[in-house]
Amino acid sequence: MAVSLPPQGLSKEETLERLRAMGGNDVRWREHRAFGLVYHHSDAHTELMQDAHNLFLSANGLNPMAFKSLQRMEHDVVRIAVDLFHGNDAAVGTMSSGGTESILLAMLAYRQHARGHRKWIRRPEVVVPESAHAAFYKAGEYFDIKVVSTPLQSDYRADVDAMGSRINRNTIALVGSAPCYPYGVMDPIADIAALGRERGLPVHVDACLGGFLLPFVERLNPEERIAEIPPFDFRVPGVTSISADLHKYGYAAKGASVILYSDMAYLRHQFNLSTDWCGGIYASPTLAGTRPGGAIAAAWAALHSLGEEGYVSNARAAMETAKTYINGINAIPELEVLGNPPVTIVAYGGHGPDVGAYAVGDQLEARGWHVDRLQRPESLHMILNPGHLRVADAYLTELRDAVEYVKTHPDTAFEGSAPMYGLIAKAPLRRLVRKQVMGIMEQMHAAAGGGKNIGLPAEGAYAEGVPEEEAIAPIPPFLLKAMRVKAQLGRLFRRA
Repeated sequence: MAVSLPPQGLSKEETLERLRAMGGNDVRWREHRAFGLVYHHSDAHTELMQDAHNLFLSANGLNPMAFKSLQRMEHDVVRIAVDLFHGNDAAVGTMSSGGTESILLAMLAYRQHARGHRKWIRRPEVVVPESAHAAFYKAGEYFDIKVVSTPLQSDYRADVDAMGSRINRNTIALVGSAPCYPYGVMDPIADIAALGRERGLPVHVDACLGGFLLPFVERLNPEERIAEIPPFDFRVPGVTSISADLHKYGYAAKGASVILYSDMAYLRHQFNLSTDWCGGIYASPTLAGTRPGGAIAAAWAALHSLGEEGYVSNARAAMETAKTYINGINAIPELEVLGNPPVTIVAYGGHGPDVGAYAVGDQLEARGWHVDRLQRPESLHMILNPGHLRVADAYLTELRDAVEYVKTHPDTAFEGSAPMYGLIAKAPLRRLVRKQVMGIMEQMHAAAGGGKNIGLPAEGAYAEGVPEEEAIAPIPPFLLKAMRVKAQLGRLFRRA
């Protein structure tokens, strides 16, 4: 697909109009129809983020000598985060572009630390609960670290005994989440940290999602919270690093996270230095070279404009919102919330085979809601912000309607995207599934890409208007059809 520069530049008005048109089919987050992806505090706060970002739009954090302001802002953001997470004066860290980079940096630092202190390790390993974020597996691929996944307890929290059983002489770190992305539950960080101390291993806490919410929920009165928040940060002996995203519940502009360490002994292994390059001495604290100044400035502005009072007020509203949704979902007999999420990340699924969560998700999407799916178990996922309280009655009403429709129309399990999501998790030949997903990625980024002719799950089983046999989907069409027939036969035999 040929795309060329226009012969003459577009006017400002036409440029912006084309951009608005391209965004016309994006998720309707301003109407609170999406649960995740965007964290919106208020229109006034968003305007402040835009202004702060624009003030340092061209500033580059690559050179702190040239942009001393950005170095000062980053220092302030890190020290505020250290204070929130009960670190002492030895605790240090940097900002990064997001949670994935923060996790990558922590795993890189631990690998490099192990190389210096445990030279016998040839293939380092990190032990994680299976609910740990996919970014840990990305770090494993990038840095040649074996990520050892361990099963969960029945309440979806990390099983510390299972983690302990997988530690060996190659293990370089342990991981826990506060909370985990899939189920929104808090791993037993104190127990994981105790295991780390016992085995002489560092412990990373992934608080990317909840890091700038949990400290303020802790400040609420007991009756305002969903549950007690167990210590998860540097108060816990043995916790050596924490990742937390400012662009989530910190309400900063996209592209802002922090990675913190208990002391410089770990952070120094994150740094990259080139002292013999003909271009001069080159030093970078994170994976990036150029570091956009706007994201740093907006993060500083978010923390200072909202302040403790603003974040506590937001946490109070977020807890009211979460309680409303959790109670409303649990009040539907055919559904249940998974585990015991203490904050705003909620997963829920159906009781028994008659109400499939994926079919319910299809019905919600048909009613204009953007729905995320989980696998193992089949469930739907939501990340709540205070603004979602405004649409809670509408969502819960349409959720009840969706459940009733699926109950009275059992074949919905074999229609729309429901079979696709269900079979992705259950399909045999996992390498074949991986190959198909790789095909999707290749087409998205090929010369004729742009999302056309690609059957992405987020848009249903196949892209709109694309024949099934012509689309690339995570399940090869022949396997999808075979498994669909098998599932339909199974339903018929159960009825008989």
